[in-house]
Amino acid sequence: MKRALPLLVLLAAATACAQGTPRTVNIGLGYLPNVQFTPFYVADKLGYYRSEGLNVKFQHGYVSELMPLLLQGKLDFLVGDPEDAIFARNQGAPVKYVMAMYQKSPVTVFSLKPLNRASDLSGKTVGIPGTFGSSYAALRALLDSAGLEEGRDVRLASIGFTQLDAVRAGRVDAAVGFVNNEVVQLRDAGQKVYTLDVTQAYPMVGVGLITLDKTLSGDLARKVVRASQRGLKFTVTDPARAFKLAQPVFGSGGGTLDILKASTPLIQSAATRAGGLGLSNPAAWTKAIAALVKQGSLPAGAKAESFYTNSLISKTVR
Repeated sequence: MKRALPLLVLLAAATACAQGTPRTVNIGLGYLPNVQFTPFYVADKLGYYRSEGLNVKFQHGYVSELMPLLLQGKLDFLVGDPEDAIFARNQGAPVKYVMAMYQKSPVTVFSLKPLNRASDLSGKTVGIPGTFGSSYAALRALLDSAGLEEGRDVRLASIGFTQLDAVRAGRVDAAVGFVNNEVVQLRDAGQKVYTLDVTQAYPMVGVGLITLDKTLSGDLARKVVRASQRGLKFTVTDPARAFKLAQPVFGSGGGTLDILKASTPLIQSAATRAGGLGLSNPAAWTKAIAALVKQGSLPAGAKAESFYTNSLISKTVR
């Protein structure tokens, strides 16, 4: 005679079947575990992805390493600069930028010497990570806005990611860095820092989620974006608690609370308060794409809307 299963066991089994096994989603995050990825760590820690039926796994690495993995289907999403999606798509890759973590680029030109306007860079040496990415695109637009030419008026020095040390040591007069990284570190050390705002010349959004075109056809992308938006909201609402939750992931060497606090204003804007966190500003994209066309990085006639979408953004998470 068969023994009847306890009612609670049957109910648990039925619930598990109804809910289904969480779908594993692989998300690439740039370089090393870092405080800048706090919204994603928080969304995982607080179960926002799990509530969407997702089991998220993060993989860190350079975008140059992560983009091929996305195209091969080994990653479902990656977090990168909009330019990563733009240039990949321009070369035929079926990728699209789907959620803006930062409403404006954190790129800035900083110096320990007086620097008040772009024209002050004339005759100076400016350190850059290299001739690629958002830093280079923003700097070129800034120089163009002041009628300065690379090589003729301003010398650019490729210094890798040593901007902080290069400026401190005087190896360059200024460097392209980030308002929520090098600038924060210098000010925390008690040093006076001069910065140039690049957003008028190049009003591009900052780092965000990128995925494949084919992923947009199902509900996976919407779920990932919605959970990530909730991570953004928690981070801007309570950065101290968000930092505490995320720090076990990135450790003591992965950034400070001051850096996170400097990042949270970049996450919000008038547009997000109306349309939801993670929204991309169409006007900003159009002007930035026009700057890239002028620089010769994109062909004439390139349309901003072919590189990004706001279709996945939940207006209720703001």
